[in-house]
Amino acid sequence: MKVTLIRAWPRRFESVEVELPQGACVEDALHAAGWMDPVGRWAVFGEVVDVRTPLGDGDRIELLRPLQVDPKESRRRRAARRQP
Repeated sequence: MKVTLIRAWPRRFESVEVELPQGACVEDALHAAGWMDPVGRWAVFGEVVDVRTPLGDGDRIELLRPLQVDPKESRRRRAARRQP
């Protein structure tokens, strides 16, 4: 089965497609892609999963990076800049 792994940063991303045997899990895909550090949060099609989660053909695994700014704080800053 084929799965795609995605890592994204501001203004760039990395995408890797790997071939895995049936019954493979997220951790197997990370190792096959050469992304040996399974630390962090991962999602399959936007749903948060554990590294032991089994995969299906065509799944897309995404690295979920920590937020750099709290969304509420970001909105407050934008609102403050708009006020005269």
